[in-house]
Amino acid sequence: MTIRRGIPPLLVLLVLTGCAADVPPAVQLAEVRRAPVTEVVEAPATIGARATAALRAPAQGTIAKLYVGDGEPVKKGQILAKIRSPQAEDQLTQAKKAARPARMPSIGVPRIQLAAFDTSALDRKVLTHFAQARREARKIREPRLRKQVLDAVDLARTQYRAQTKALAGITAQLGRTVSQVLSQTTSGLSASMSSLQAASLTQAKAAVKVAKGTVDALTIKAPFSGVITLGRASGSGSGGSAALGGLLSQIPGGGAALPAAPSTGGTTVAAGVPVSAGDTIVTVTDISELTLSADIDETDVLLVKPGAKAEVELDAVPGAAYTAKVAGIGVTPLQSSTGGVSYPVRLTLGPGTFDDSTAAPAPKPGMSAVARLIVRESPAAVSVPASAIVTSGRESVVWAAAADGAAQRRVVKLGAQGEAVVEVLSGLTVGERVVVKGADSVRQGQQLS
Repeated sequence: MTIRRGIPPLLVLLVLTGCAADVPPAVQLAEVRRAPVTEVVEAPATIGARATAALRAPAQGTIAKLYVGDGEPVKKGQILAKIRSPQAEDQLTQAKKAARPARMPSIGVPRIQLAAFDTSALDRKVLTHFAQARREARKIREPRLRKQVLDAVDLARTQYRAQTKALAGITAQLGRTVSQVLSQTTSGLSASMSSLQAASLTQAKAAVKVAKGTVDALTIKAPFSGVITLGRASGSGSGGSAALGGLLSQIPGGGAALPAAPSTGGTTVAAGVPVSAGDTIVTVTDISELTLSADIDETDVLLVKPGAKAEVELDAVPGAAYTAKVAGIGVTPLQSSTGGVSYPVRLTLGPGTFDDSTAAPAPKPGMSAVARLIVRESPAAVSVPASAIVTSGRESVVWAAAADGAAQRRVVKLGAQGEAVVEVLSGLTVGERVVVKGADSVRQGQQLS
């Protein structure tokens, strides 16, 4: 839970007056004066690093070589460890074989030639019959009738020839139609086979890329400069998303987003130790810039502004005070153990000094701290002691002494609220006297002096 406190002024600016002879012993008065007032919000906090990346094994194998040790500083891009994985190498080899483009068989267009109907024998017989019919027609003695019969024979012969020619044309057209259909079918089949081959080749290339990324990730490099913490290898488990995490950790800027969750159990990481996909090999922590994460109660978080200054005390460094500045204010609420709601506030941590002005040591990530955030400051405020304020419902009230010494109830508006004094924005003026002790027992018109 956040505790709101104030920073008392170094000099006592409000002088309490002595009790007059006719004032009840339980009541004391003080004069309203101008004084600096600082309002502070106090909250528990934890030291954090600028970035942390857990670098994991991308595949099952054995640690071939370990180049770093616990607590050792490293530079960005520095090789930290190498893992030997025959399984990953074999997968890359197989993927490359599958990605070789295969020669697609050529599909030719079959030539279809429909045989024409052979009507030569029929033609000879028909023509013989036509000739015979003409001979018989000529034997008719009646000229007009003979002419009619001969014309009928000639017409029948002409029609026969026309039908024979039409049949030949139909046969030729049928052959052309069949050839065209076969050509279109063959062309569509070739296009489909080309598309299937292209899709298969694309998938094979993607598999090569993934397999190559896994093999490249067997050489573990630092994604940024920092300090090393050796992970722990469980010696069992499976790849899945953990293997993907190992790959991402090798991408510039990608490792910082991965959670640094060390494996539990298993054998300490060392050369020759078997590892499974997803085992944490090393963790890189960037401590070039320390941060502070404070949980601010919902009643105070709206007072906190970006850039606000703070003073930090660490449990691990008694007597030292560190500077800090608000860098960001979270919007996602956190449920506290007591049922209340708080919000995370991130601060950048500055240097620290002891009471004798000597430099304090740099803290380590994870250390506990108390942050005192300055949320409101008024260097020359109209102020009264905090004990003069009486809460009445939603109103803040003080008892002021009138010219004749009678008590007057004043509703005041408060500004910055320090531990010892508070700022009064309206309701009082400098030089007036107010009750600072026994205010709860004062009544309207009561003689105060």
